[in-house]
Amino acid sequence: MRKLDAWVWGLFGIGLIATSTANAEDPPLGEYFRAEVAKILAKPLGGITSAKEWKESRPRFQRQLCDMLGLWPLPEKTSLEPKITGTVERPDFLVEKLLFQSRPGLYVTANLYRPKKVEHPLPAILYVCGHSDVQKNGVIYGCKTHYQHHAAWYAANGYVCLVLDTLQLGELPGMHHGTYREKEWWWQSRGYTPAGVEAWNGIRAIDYLISRPEVDKTKIGVTGRSGGGATSWWIGAIDDRVAAVVAVAGITDLQNHVVDGVIEGHCDCMFMVNTYQWDFPLVAALVAPKPLLVENNDRDPIFPKDGVLRIFDRLKTVYAWEGASEKLGLAIGKGGHVDSAEIRHPEFAFMNKWLKGKDEPIVEPDRAVPIEELKVLKIGELPAGNLNDKIQETFVDKGPRRTIPDSPIERADFRDRLLRELRMKVFRGWPDPKETVALDLKSATDQTHAGVRVRGLDYTSQTGVRLRVWLLSATETKTPKKLQLKVVDQKDWLERWSWLAKDVLDEKALTDLRKDLDDGTALAIMAPRGVGLSAWDPKKDTHIRRRFALIGQTLAGMQTYDILRAGKALLSLPELENSNVSVSAAGDSVAPAFWASAYEPKWNATSLIDKLPTFRDGPAFLQLERVIDLSPKDASVLLTTDPRK
Repeated sequence: MRKLDAWVWGLFGIGLIATSTANAEDPPLGEYFRAEVAKILAKPLGGITSAKEWKESRPRFQRQLCDMLGLWPLPEKTSLEPKITGTVERPDFLVEKLLFQSRPGLYVTANLYRPKKVEHPLPAILYVCGHSDVQKNGVIYGCKTHYQHHAAWYAANGYVCLVLDTLQLGELPGMHHGTYREKEWWWQSRGYTPAGVEAWNGIRAIDYLISRPEVDKTKIGVTGRSGGGATSWWIGAIDDRVAAVVAVAGITDLQNHVVDGVIEGHCDCMFMVNTYQWDFPLVAALVAPKPLLVENNDRDPIFPKDGVLRIFDRLKTVYAWEGASEKLGLAIGKGGHVDSAEIRHPEFAFMNKWLKGKDEPIVEPDRAVPIEELKVLKIGELPAGNLNDKIQETFVDKGPRRTIPDSPIERADFRDRLLRELRMKVFRGWPDPKETVALDLKSATDQTHAGVRVRGLDYTSQTGVRLRVWLLSATETKTPKKLQLKVVDQKDWLERWSWLAKDVLDEKALTDLRKDLDDGTALAIMAPRGVGLSAWDPKKDTHIRRRFALIGQTLAGMQTYDILRAGKALLSLPELENSNVSVSAAGDSVAPAFWASAYEPKWNATSLIDKLPTFRDGPAFLQLERVIDLSPKDASVLLTTDPRK
């Protein structure tokens, strides 16, 4: 029960010790991830450096964030079809049990808390929940029941408060854990994240709130903690109907997530699909100039304080640009990832200040409602057309099926336009050509056996990514006319090619290969990052792949770049500079080899087309399925030589 100014703004200046959850062991590609994060951090706030630039750029950033949440263009706001399934009466408030559809078939179970008597429109709070698995005897009651004490306080103190179940743990559960646990890597190709669902559910909940006569439409606050803290950021950033935001333990920066490894403690609902390669201070800054209180605890392992303070430092800059510094606050409580009174009470006080103009002591008696009374649906009830458990299939639309022109020149123009579009979205994580590092091609091994010369050649694909390609040729062939570039995946490497890395070469394999090299062909065995010598422990694979996505890349997308760099390295050898290149690949490397070939039109890779996997079954390429619905005909066009050249 402290005064707001003393409690909130005073805490920032008391010299708190920053903490971090940095892993003691450097993860695979640790140097690479540090370098990539450093590149993003070098342009804080999207490279904006002035108030004028910020105000001009904010609408563009809002559109980009919507796009990364799968919400651009904004979906149609269809009928909410709200239903009140029951009411709970308590001494100082009422609870309405609410069901609505944020889009047809996407159901939201919620509780609306309000005073018993409402004589004039009241300020309203949208409370978005974090993860809390509330079940009893196998019945799901929803995370809204766990966070009910927030809503009860608001209702007892003159607010309307709508508290929503999350998709993952609501009464009608869906899934947050597609890449985190279920290896649904196609989510990345589709550009799907459950963060988009949670943000959309919140936006539609605001639509519902402003339809209620009890609600003052100009005084809507949004708050939540953990996953709800993240959702508070999304909604506060993109919906300017919101009048105040308190985001609790729901954000940290790329340094924490990618370099320090905090991402390993978070499911998919915490992240946008980072197409535009943002750091999280830019998300937070879009809340400005709304009144904003940032809250966290000092020893929270999944939202480390050092990252929160770095974000807050950026926020101070933007709020100063907006002339709204007095609207920005910070509260740091003690302890780990817990919902304590020490951070709840500043939340309540902040909403009082900005939505009611009051500064008064906070009292929070126990007002708990039995969870059984808060259940919206009858046990076993399933609403008609429920899509919650498969909303990932339809929430984000696939890209258009393109019409392929008949004219060779028009087809070439089509190809060029499409590749530019893919470069800006799908392969945006590739280095800028102006920043490309030297290949630094060096011989690592050179052996001759069974009439075959085998060379191991090391090259640099990117900073922190040093790879090896093996070049095989008949001993008598000095200048091969043809170069067969074979890209292997880990399965193919282990089954057929791992002997290349051994001290003693496989004589039988070399003898079998010899006949394929007699016509002046050289064979290059290329293992992109994550394959062969650069393979990592499979137990680390999930969170390595998720790190890529969080910096606007995918593993397959960057393997594509590795293949392009391998080709340049090989053709830089004097004996190969005039060779005709053909490309083949196996398994998970087919798609990266195909896309590399699309950007190298001189390569012959038509043999890959029939092997090209579907977006669902193949490796992930960020947002690819949102850009184009790829048919075999589309694929052939991408490998067509431009008749103008």
